[in-house]
Amino acid sequence: MISVIIPAHNESSVIARTLKAITSGAEPGELDVIVVCNGCSDNTAEVARQFGPQVQVIETDLASKPHALNLGEEKAQGFPRIYVDADVLMTVEGIRALAQHLRQGRILAVAPTPAFDLAGCSWAVRACYGIRALLPSSNEGIGGSGVYALSEAGRARFSEFPAVTADDGYVRIQFRAEERETIPSVTSTVFPPRNLEQLIATKTRAHYGSLQLASRFPKLWQNRGESNHKALIHLFRDPRLWAKLAVYCLVTAIAKYRAKARLRTATVAWERDNTSRAIA
Repeated sequence: MISVIIPAHNESSVIARTLKAITSGAEPGELDVIVVCNGCSDNTAEVARQFGPQVQVIETDLASKPHALNLGEEKAQGFPRIYVDADVLMTVEGIRALAQHLRQGRILAVAPTPAFDLAGCSWAVRACYGIRALLPSSNEGIGGSGVYALSEAGRARFSEFPAVTADDGYVRIQFRAEERETIPSVTSTVFPPRNLEQLIATKTRAHYGSLQLASRFPKLWQNRGESNHKALIHLFRDPRLWAKLAVYCLVTAIAKYRAKARLRTATVAWERDNTSRAIA
């Protein structure tokens, strides 16, 4: 049995879309799907329960993704174990492919390749994702695809999920590059922010998560993967990319500045993009 854990905070507009993609075509007893509704003030739990016994729903008043992941772990019965953000699309075929890859034993952590749905996004947002596709970080699915999967041996690398902003980043640095893999043939559909303001907000959260991990886990942080710096500089050799690069660098600079300021002041926040959820 494959366990699928989905933390969900006020995701009533998207949770049915996510669950339908995961459960449609699943064999009886094949999946152990757990939706952990954390701090919800909407009807996320009610929508999830409409999928019947194939989906287990847990509710907690505490709005915390790490806490939700840990609650899901307590109820999960199977391995491999797959963690899915509530606003991404992952099919049951993709779930099976990730699980099969882990069962071979060579790799301990896998992720799909993100497929970004940019319909309705502003030119600036599309420009940023166009540059992102040319950078080394685009080849790392554990952090970016909204999905990651662990074998039983991989999950044994750490105990509980700690109270960090970037759970996917924390998971990624548990493994050396040769122990984790992003699978090109398996994709998850990710819905980016539709405007630049929301993109900066979500990028701020991402950079804050990275700074937090580097500060708290400096030895593990060495496993983070290749930096984008050299590749980004190389892209400036192509004048056709300058306009897009200008937007990308501006967004990155603002997000990093805000993330560093937040780290200095120990400000805790969770930037949530509602523009992509609205289209669901």
